[in-house]
Amino acid sequence: MINYELLQSEAEKIGVDLGEYGADRFDSYAERLVRWNEHVNLTAITEPDDIVIKHFIDCLYIMKYVAFKKDEKLVDVGTGAGFPGMPLLIANPDLDVTFVDSMEKRIGFLRDVLKNIGLTGTRIHERAEVVGKDADYREKFDYATARAVAPLNVLCEYCLPLVKVGGLFVSLKGSSGMEELKAAENAINVLGGEVANAVEYQLPNGDGRSIIIIRKISQTPTKYPRKSKKIDTKPL
Repeated sequence: MINYELLQSEAEKIGVDLGEYGADRFDSYAERLVRWNEHVNLTAITEPDDIVIKHFIDCLYIMKYVAFKKDEKLVDVGTGAGFPGMPLLIANPDLDVTFVDSMEKRIGFLRDVLKNIGLTGTRIHERAEVVGKDADYREKFDYATARAVAPLNVLCEYCLPLVKVGGLFVSLKGSSGMEELKAAENAINVLGGEVANAVEYQLPNGDGRSIIIIRKISQTPTKYPRKSKKIDTKPL
C-alpha cells in the first residue's frame, strides 16, 4: 500500500533505521488503518503518502532527539490510532510500550495491528487521569508520549504523573508548540518537570511541527492528576 522508498528515505534522513521488517510492518499498519477507518473514526489522513509523512515520519521524528534503549518503558497517552507509540514500537521492537486510550474501539484496532505485525504491547482502555492515580502505573515509565491530544499545560497533568524521576515526557505539537510551552511553564514546575529540549522543524511536505521534551526532576505531588473536568476547566 505505502511507498517503501519514501518511508525508508525519509526515515534515514532523520537517522532512523527501520531494520529488516520495519517497512513491511508499517505497510500492514497503514493497510489496517485505512480498513478500520471505514467504520471506526481513527484518522482523516488516508492517502498512502500522507500516512507515511504526516503519521509515520512525524512520529519517528522523536528518535532524532531521543535515544531509546532496550526494555525501557514508554506509555502513549491518548494514543488514538497508535500515534506516536506504534511507529516508535515498530522502529524499536525491544521497547516496552503501553497504549492508553478511553475508547474501546481504538484499543481493539491496536490489538489487531499488534497481532498482525507480530509485536507485543500493553493496551489499557481507561482515562489517562485514572491511570495516573494507579500505583501500578504511576511514576513507572521511562517515557510518556502524546500527540495532538490537548494543550500542553493540560497534557503535562495527564502525562508527567506517569513518568519516573529522571524520565522524559515527549509531546509532539504543531506549529503552535512554542506558544503552548510558554503557557505550560507553571504546570511543568508544579508537576515536577523541567524543559530539556524544544525544537521546531518542518515535515517533508512543509508542515510546521515542534517537539517538546520535559524531564521529570522530582516526584509529582499526589493530588495530581486531578479529575478531567477540573484539569480542563482550571488548567495549571
